[in-house]
Amino acid sequence: MELLRDSIPMVSLAVSAAALYARAVSSRLRPGFPRLAALLPVVAFLAAAPLAFSSSATTRGVAAFFLAWLGVFKVALLAAGLGPLDPALPVLPFLFTAALPVKLMTNRGGRGSGTHPAGEAAAASKRCAPAFLVSCAAKVAVMAALLRAYRFKDRLPLYARLAMYGVHMYCFFDLLLPCIAAAAGALGMEAEPQFDLPYLASSLRDFWGRRWNLVVPAVLRPSVYGPVRARAGRAAGVLATFLVSGLMHEVMVCYLTLRPPTGEMAAFFLIHGACCVAEGWCAARGWPPAPPRPVATLLVVAFVAGTAFWLFFPPINRDGGDEVLLEEWTAVAAFVGDAGRKLFQ
Repeated sequence: MELLRDSIPMVSLAVSAAALYARAVSSRLRPGFPRLAALLPVVAFLAAAPLAFSSSATTRGVAAFFLAWLGVFKVALLAAGLGPLDPALPVLPFLFTAALPVKLMTNRGGRGSGTHPAGEAAAASKRCAPAFLVSCAAKVAVMAALLRAYRFKDRLPLYARLAMYGVHMYCFFDLLLPCIAAAAGALGMEAEPQFDLPYLASSLRDFWGRRWNLVVPAVLRPSVYGPVRARAGRAAGVLATFLVSGLMHEVMVCYLTLRPPTGEMAAFFLIHGACCVAEGWCAARGWPPAPPRPVATLLVVAFVAGTAFWLFFPPINRDGGDEVLLEEWTAVAAFVGDAGRKLFQ
């Protein structure tokens, strides 16, 4: 695994240095243009850093999500004195928040350090450990089963394959992000959850705003939704937020596939943004009557899956992109399995 020995350590050190620079600059400059000008080199570096992973599409895509999207937005918010980054944070919480997709919980005193007393953090980790381990084991088992099933993908219809990709992607991120949060917990920091059973959402607003990849809404609310809503109203704020999310997904696909954008990701999120606005308009007027919870959940899952099959997955899978990702996932699974066998031996 040359990637683990070379690119990841070097990029991690460079990102840590950039984050420490951003913290030092922000502690000396007030929010505004001077701080923004001083932080622009950090923004440029975070945007370019994922390209260091030239041999792995998966790692490049994950790094682009962590750094080129969330990291750039967090630094831009820091320039305005907003967002999760604060120069008053201790060094370790600042590094975690800047480089990783986490939102640390604050102390009751306000915008605090995101740290908790050691006994409280240890007790919380102990309470959550069994459920966390069971959840991780279940997701690993599902991903392993999918990797075996992929051998027969040529015999499966397109929608079955896309459904497998969607489940695999969800399990991957719902395994990776909680593991990062668990690492933060082991170091005495408590992070907010990133996923909240999205397959049980009762509406599109519930799915996107309260259940799916919650670290993204936490960044988009202060950077896009809040300013646009203050000037043009709630509906415009929602549409602008989904538009920016769609454009950033286009950028993520460019990093992942090294191909120019197609506009399909942006269309996917604009459709969902328009539907969320329409859903809110109907809910405010009580028409049509809300269906029973199981029916509403089934409708949400069907709509998300149908539009994803149509617009979300094609730019990723086009020109053999799915084959590249499957090869890398299989290699990572083999590496982890081999490491696990050696550990238990």
